[in-house]
Amino acid sequence: MSDIEKIKLLRQSTGAGFKDCSAAIQESKGDIDKAIEILRIKGISKASKKMSRLAKEGVIAVSENENQISIIEVNCETDFVAKNEDFVSFVKELSELNNSVSSSLEKLKNHKMKNSKTVDENLVALISKIGEKITIGRVKTFNHKGSKNFKYLHTIVKDNLSKLAVVVSLETNDNSENLKKFGKHLSMHIAASNPLALESDKIDKEILSKEESLISEELKNTGKPDEIIKKISIGKIKKFKEDNALLSQPWVMEPKKKVKDILKDLSINDLKIKDFYRLKIGE
Repeated sequence: MSDIEKIKLLRQSTGAGFKDCSAAIQESKGDIDKAIEILRIKGISKASKKMSRLAKEGVIAVSENENQISIIEVNCETDFVAKNEDFVSFVKELSELNNSVSSSLEKLKNHKMKNSKTVDENLVALISKIGEKITIGRVKTFNHKGSKNFKYLHTIVKDNLSKLAVVVSLETNDNSENLKKFGKHLSMHIAASNPLALESDKIDKEILSKEESLISEELKNTGKPDEIIKKISIGKIKKFKEDNALLSQPWVMEPKKKVKDILKDLSINDLKIKDFYRLKIGE
């Protein structure tokens, strides 16, 4: 096999550029396996320099089977790369693997992909080839017994990849068209309204504490008496909780009703919102 043929083979197997492959073949004295190792080492070096940069673009992928549903965020630096064919192929395969390991990042990064290399190894190779920082972000899997899963993808890039995605788990034995319609609409509502928790008493205490501090600072400048400020503050916090708890939010498709009212109107006795998760690139 000539050096040119070896370079072509090396390019196909690693995705590296012509010059890098040519140099690796020369350095390895024609040994393709050694050349791959050389490129991998160089790729890791190149990748590490890129990891200090910001990666706020990317895509969110959703994969599911009969029993569970998983969501994963993969970030890059530019929207151009988010539409790159190699990046898209990597994320789609990664999403299926994420569902198979129930969103365990440690298992995912060490899992082998179709090319027999680990996710981490493929990630390094992709960074080297594309030239941008690429990271695996937030992940989540729902696998609740007796529940049915739903999803909504907004600003779709391709197939199961989007810029914003919601997954919802509803606990019920019902399998009617009404339930399926509600599951889809609830996912859309969550995408639009971005609730912080199912109920007001489940909102993170740190978030509430921060909101209370902001309200307090805002009211101090009004010059009102402390008693009045305290009453206004209590009212504002109550409103904040209502606006950010899913069940008490106005239903996007019928704002005069709240989500809990729509849930009641369905008349599905065993229906409960078990879980939900919303992901948006850049948030």
